[in-house]
Amino acid sequence: MQVVKIVIGIAASGTTPYVIGGLQKCREAGIQTGSISCNKNSPVSAVADFPIEVVVGPEFLTGSTRMKSGTAQKMVLNMISTTIMIKLDRIEGNKMVHMQLTNQKLFDRGVKMIMEATHIQDASIAAQLLSKYGSVKKSIDNYKP
Repeated sequence: MQVVKIVIGIAASGTTPYVIGGLQKCREAGIQTGSISCNKNSPVSAVADFPIEVVVGPEFLTGSTRMKSGTAQKMVLNMISTTIMIKLDRIEGNKMVHMQLTNQKLFDRGVKMIMEATHIQDASIAAQLLSKYGSVKKSIDNYKP
């Protein structure tokens, strides 16, 4: 698998000096860059290889960039990370089968995915598979009825 390095600079106004400087250093080092800002033709967009500008208009509370701008940028980041997971073949159907089981909620979700994919009726059997193989994908692939 080819490794692609990309750094995405995030600045609501598009003018944050350390974000611009960071992207410039990355480009000098041969690393591809992207940016997410909420102003058209911003300085951060000018230094990014792949600028994304989400123009949301003025904030309801002046100076509070976490309302419109922060929400818009978070949505864009969610879309980027989901697209990456799809491109890396970490999805089957509409399920994230290569998730890291970092807590009980995710483990339980994995058990349900295994039960659905394999038609196992007993959650304890699916949980044993998941504990043994450590991933939903490997559990499904190694299940033998």
